Amino acid sequence: MNRRELIASTAAVGLMSAAPTLSHARNAQTSGARMPRPVPPVAKKVPVRIEQLGRVRTDEYQWMKDDNWQAVLRDPTLIKQDVKENLIEENAYREAMMVSTLPLQNQMFEEMKGRIKEDDSSVPSADGPWEYYTRFNAGDQHPLYCRRPRGRTDGEEILLDANKLTEGKAYSVVGEAEHSPDHTLFAYAEDAQGSEVYKIYVKDLATGQVLPDVIDSATGDLTFSPDSQWIFWTNRNDNGRPDKIFRRPAKGGETTLVYEEEDEGMFIGLGRTSDDAFLIITIANQETSESRLIPGNTPTATPVLVEPRAEGRLYSMDHWGDRWIIRTNADDANDFKLVEAPTGSPAKANWKDVVPHTPGRYIEGFSLTKDFISRQERADANTRIIIRDRAGAEHEIAVDEPAYSLSLGGASEFDTTIVRYSYNSMSTPTSIYDYDQKSRERTLRKVQEIPSGHDPANYVVERLNAPASDGQLVPVSILRHKDTPVDGSAPVLLYGYGSYGMSMAASFSSNRLSLVDRGFIYAIAHIRGGADKGWNWFLNARRFTKKNTFTDFIAAADHLIEKNYARAGNIVAEGRSAGGLLMGAVTNMRPELWAGIIGGVPFVDLINTMSDTSLPLTPPEWPEWGNPLEDADAYDYMWSYSPYDQIEAKAYPAVLATGGLSDPRVTYWEPQKWVARLREHTTSTNPILLKINMEAGHFASSGRFDYLKDIAHDYAFAIWAVNKGWEKDFS
Repeated sequence: MNRRELIASTAAVGLMSAAPTLSHARNAQTSGARMPRPVPPVAKKVPVRIEQLGRVRTDEYQWMKDDNWQAVLRDPTLIKQDVKENLIEENAYREAMMVSTLPLQNQMFEEMKGRIKEDDSSVPSADGPWEYYTRFNAGDQHPLYCRRPRGRTDGEEILLDANKLTEGKAYSVVGEAEHSPDHTLFAYAEDAQGSEVYKIYVKDLATGQVLPDVIDSATGDLTFSPDSQWIFWTNRNDNGRPDKIFRRPAKGGETTLVYEEEDEGMFIGLGRTSDDAFLIITIANQETSESRLIPGNTPTATPVLVEPRAEGRLYSMDHWGDRWIIRTNADDANDFKLVEAPTGSPAKANWKDVVPHTPGRYIEGFSLTKDFISRQERADANTRIIIRDRAGAEHEIAVDEPAYSLSLGGASEFDTTIVRYSYNSMSTPTSIYDYDQKSRERTLRKVQEIPSGHDPANYVVERLNAPASDGQLVPVSILRHKDTPVDGSAPVLLYGYGSYGMSMAASFSSNRLSLVDRGFIYAIAHIRGGADKGWNWFLNARRFTKKNTFTDFIAAADHLIEKNYARAGNIVAEGRSAGGLLMGAVTNMRPELWAGIIGGVPFVDLINTMSDTSLPLTPPEWPEWGNPLEDADAYDYMWSYSPYDQIEAKAYPAVLATGGLSDPRVTYWEPQKWVARLREHTTSTNPILLKINMEAGHFASSGRFDYLKDIAHDYAFAIWAVNKGWEKDFS
């Protein structure tokens, strides 16, 4: 549905009669006249009384949740009419309010597009007789998956043109794509609606035909057996949870159940070891895991348990030719260690330290080749890569910058000395290197091209440490143009996440330049809840310490103000998904700090969502937030910061909430309800806006250019918010 159709459909139901059409509003902006301010939708209120653990809450907007939401994920046309009408009204209102930003949105989109090498390609990864890679044709939204003979630049074979896959679809994204070990088959998983319900297709590379036996209702997780005769995948049940591992002959045939997970609080997945000696089934949530093994030479064997799950213990493993290498936090190794175990007896009783635990040195992951272990470590929100040989000798790949991102890519083959890694910083585009672990020579394979031009010398990257309320120091990474003064006059966009132990890299994004080149300072707050300063940085902001995430973010903003990078009321805060919960919390706690809030697919309806066991992420996330169905203390603590429940009468800043109708992670009604309640309670005239993508899910638009339009829209909102554009646009 286009912009005018949205306005027309809203007018047809008689709920936006006071809003100007966009064409009239656009004419008003160019003529200098000011139009009446559009009237926001007023959502109906249907109070629902909810009793839980002796507590009572009332939710006036619970009707926005479609009782048939699982079906809506698969077919958005099934959504309830009153919900659909409200979403249409909200989209139309937002577009009418932000109509003056359309030229800016288009300008920033063209800038962002101009920084993309349209005919780009990945660095080929060698595997046996072939090199595999992806590339784009100029103008294409989606990639081509290709291969060519090893060591040559001709002889390309196109395995999949994802652009053809998208024809006739509003949304299409390829998740996992994998060739069989014998190079005769190619499997790929497609999500055709943004709901993360995938279909898996297998292509015969000899005939070029996609085989007819399509796999439905998958998570997108797949792998071939080492002998290429079987394909394994993870099933997604009707509630959207991964619950079973299946196997069938790779070219089609009878499906066999390999493993079923009965605990709804666990995620499952599978893959092959680096040396192709085993298949591994992994079962895990945020704090507990276990693995089950299938020998690669007998792929139809029953999976064998390695070490039973124990609450609070995590482990992941890979096979190193003659032994297992295991990353674990067992035995109080909070920042993880590497251990080894014999091939035939990998249980914990046989674990022996290889890289002992060192507090404050967080081992994020590792990669194996025949004679080397490469591992990635993190400390003080920066990373380094360590290479270790079989004799135990180590050396480091390091970078001397205040804030940067160093990322271990691993190897595409086992019998090699080459490992791949990438480097960038907030001002420096990505460079990809092949590193010979034996000779210590590195080969530059690719530098990210910025066709419109980019000079890192025009930008300044800095690192501050903001004192938190309990004395901890919160790293803040900063990017600004060299001409942007540090005198409090520049607007700031402060980004944060802070959940699940996910670290926020101080990495390069060409899109941010559209803000920074306009005088913004871009900052990332490496707050607790992430693992930016080690796993304890995560553990100190979950469940009954979760508020540290929010106070850390506020401390970062206050420190930017103290150091004259910002001033209160001139900061736009942004966070997505669980970072949206952060946005909701800090909006309630310190509304005066923010000119605007961008809550992307915001997880804001905490108590309701974590009490709804039909939602796919609820049981697996109780270790992160608490279980408000069974634990009264958890209910009370979650209630005390739940963004939706803690809204009250106060002067809220301008807010932009975004969502996707097919999102299974943060369902569309969370931002919808949040906006309705904020608008009801705010005492300011700052706009509260909602953008719902009616044809996408959690990760927004699927095409690379359409995605840029989403970013340009949000950045235009940031500029509009600091300038209070609505006061200039409307009378």
